Amino acid sequence: MGGNPSRNVVVAGAGIAGLSAALAFARRGWQVRLFEQARKFETVGAGIQLSPNATRILARLGVLGLLSPHSTRPPAALLKDAVTLRLLARVPLGEIAERRWRAPYLVVHRADLQAALLEAARREPAIALVTDAHVAGARTDGPDVAVAVRSGGSTREERTGLAVGADGVWSTLRPLLGGDAGSRFSGELAWRTTVEASSEAGRAFSALTSVDCVTTFLHAGFHMVAYPVRAGAAFNLVAFTPGKSQGNDWAGRADKAELARAMRGTDRALRDLVEKAGHWTLWPVNTVDARRSWTLWGRLALIGDAAHAMTPFAAQGAAMAIEDAETLADFAAGAPGDLAAALARWQALRQQRVARVARRGALNRLAWHAAGPVAVARNLVFKARPPLRLAADLDWLYGWDFPRRHAPGG
Repeated sequence: MGGNPSRNVVVAGAGIAGLSAALAFARRGWQVRLFEQARKFETVGAGIQLSPNATRILARLGVLGLLSPHSTRPPAALLKDAVTLRLLARVPLGEIAERRWRAPYLVVHRADLQAALLEAARREPAIALVTDAHVAGARTDGPDVAVAVRSGGSTREERTGLAVGADGVWSTLRPLLGGDAGSRFSGELAWRTTVEASSEAGRAFSALTSVDCVTTFLHAGFHMVAYPVRAGAAFNLVAFTPGKSQGNDWAGRADKAELARAMRGTDRALRDLVEKAGHWTLWPVNTVDARRSWTLWGRLALIGDAAHAMTPFAAQGAAMAIEDAETLADFAAGAPGDLAAALARWQALRQQRVARVARRGALNRLAWHAAGPVAVARNLVFKARPPLRLAADLDWLYGWDFPRRHAPGG
């Protein structure tokens, strides 16, 4: 990597966080070298909800236009009782979301988001993307960082002014920061599948709810979130149950009998949907302690799941990674002479934000799995709050933005 090392950045991991960071830095005049350990990008994964706090950033990065043809803009998020299928609450999205929060609420397949980010990155001459290259570690080297990159059986060092760890929940860079650097199993399992809208399972789902909406079915033993992906050609289904750790594997073996036991007592049509959906993939929900430091040497920063993997109950995992990427690039570009101080300010801003989002996720999980008198009280609260008031409760989350003092044209 040539040029001025202080305006170079090495990014580890070409997932959502890493690609977003590469684009954000490139748009601020930095040269980016992006390393991805996979040899090729697979079209795998599950659905993702992208709230307005994420899509407004994707628009700035030149990604939203590439993604929109493959996405759906749900008119509402629905909360339903899994036993009776009764509607408990409706949060308006669609045009109301765009007017209120100045950006769309989208649901997409992860592979489609990855493809849009990749296409945008490949159009950007300042980004060099290298696959089959694993970032194995880093060390401080005078004013720079020396990043160890393993590829083709050999390891070389890349010198850079800033290294960004976007290498996920099992980050190889996080242990450099010391302390308890491991991820932890949250006690929750995610059961995921995607069904074609034209399939028997797709038709069964269509009979349960409004297929263009995001629907969450609530029950004491589990909850299920479902919504359209691939521009409505398929439906993403994900159910969450308590369970045991599956180890460091995103694609564990799923025994549907376990999910059926958690759904005991729910509406028969909902239970039949689980059977008709066919194969389910079991994902452990792992978290990372977000209170630890995310920065080191004033020249290395972690973003996304590498820094703060959280439970998905606020549907903000991808959004927080995208926010991290844009804000990190903005702070770094605005203080080239004092990068360490800029990173410290960035971390303080982000940790406060991420902590609040995590608290909202914990509250959602408590409400969605409520039973007995607590569930009755929850339903009364939902009934008393009109849809627009429920939307207003999310202004702090979906309406969030930051002063782009150092962005191009900002």
